[in-house]
Amino acid sequence: MISFEGVLDAIDNVRANPLRSFLTMLGIIIGVFAVVTLVSLGEGVKKYVTKEFAGLGTNILIITPGASQTTGGPPITGLDATYKLTLTDNDAILPRCPAASHVCPVILAASTAKRENKSRKTTIIGTSFEMQVIRNFHVEVGDFLPHEAGQGEKRVCVLGPKVAEDLFIGGESPLGQWVKLGEMPFRVIGVMERKGHALGFDIDDIVFIPVKAAGQLFDTDDLFEILVQARSADVVLETKRQVKEVLMRRHEDHEDFTVTDQRSMVKAFENILNVLTYALAGIAAISLLVGGIGIMNIMLVAVGEKTREIGIRKALGATKSAILWQFLIESLTLSLLGGSVGLTVGVALALLLGVWMPVSVEPWTILLSLGFALAVGLFFGVYPAKKAAELDPIDALRYE
Repeated sequence: MISFEGVLDAIDNVRANPLRSFLTMLGIIIGVFAVVTLVSLGEGVKKYVTKEFAGLGTNILIITPGASQTTGGPPITGLDATYKLTLTDNDAILPRCPAASHVCPVILAASTAKRENKSRKTTIIGTSFEMQVIRNFHVEVGDFLPHEAGQGEKRVCVLGPKVAEDLFIGGESPLGQWVKLGEMPFRVIGVMERKGHALGFDIDDIVFIPVKAAGQLFDTDDLFEILVQARSADVVLETKRQVKEVLMRRHEDHEDFTVTDQRSMVKAFENILNVLTYALAGIAAISLLVGGIGIMNIMLVAVGEKTREIGIRKALGATKSAILWQFLIESLTLSLLGGSVGLTVGVALALLLGVWMPVSVEPWTILLSLGFALAVGLFFGVYPAKKAAELDPIDALRYE
């Protein structure tokens, strides 16, 4: 079998010249290693972003004040708004949007949380009971914000775990205690469960208060945003249409607001990450081309070293195709060996990096890297193999 003999011959050459063979395969090793590592990092980050968005709720629409931008980036909140978003806008959505299941207003600002001689800067979110349903936030002890109608002005608060730990030291229960947010007193009715960071935002460093109390605290009637949850993923677009119709009627047919589908945000992030990942992988793949040039070089050297052997084989009846495949298989074997080493190192490094950052080694990444390595070996092995196959047997036998 010519192919098996070619593989054995290539392996024998690697053993006979280990340093030369390693240097020949180095470009392939580096290229495959870099492609596998970078693509695995990119895929890991994509899954991380999707998971983080899912952890903050699903089937969500985010309504912000300000007209949609026609090009470039997300809408700029607060600009070009004929009307601001208000609580009456929020209250009008659910009764007129059958496809929506929950709606909640959001006022967001920074302030100081104080208790006795302890204080800290934190983020204050004024909202309603529905926030915990939409954003998948839940209390660990106590209760969330009041659900009953007419309780929006009540001065109660729910602390994030980090805020509770800083203000109540020594295991003292915060429930029923009073804290000052800005200069207004609020009674603690609950402490949120620990969620950590999501999309670069510390969920544990937040204080939730009723939306009307937030309006009084920050002296504003404007909402930062309105969150709407669709009844299912299948009706997100219908919910978006209904929400737009309601707000357009309320705003005298001015679309001075932006309705963003959270799934569209995820897709936009994924598209950006795809471009970055494949651009970096493409740059890394240049090493494979360099490795291919190295393989071509060493195969040309091998043709020179085996010229008399080629002449003898042709004199004994070997065909051009047999000689061609002998050198092509040797080139492919070197590429496969280099690709296998690069793949092993790349996967090992990706798994090691997975301890500190999101990484996902996908089967298609492995197959693509090895396939590319073999393609490089085949492409750059053709010329030396063809040169060997076209040698004149008489000239080859005379070669010294």
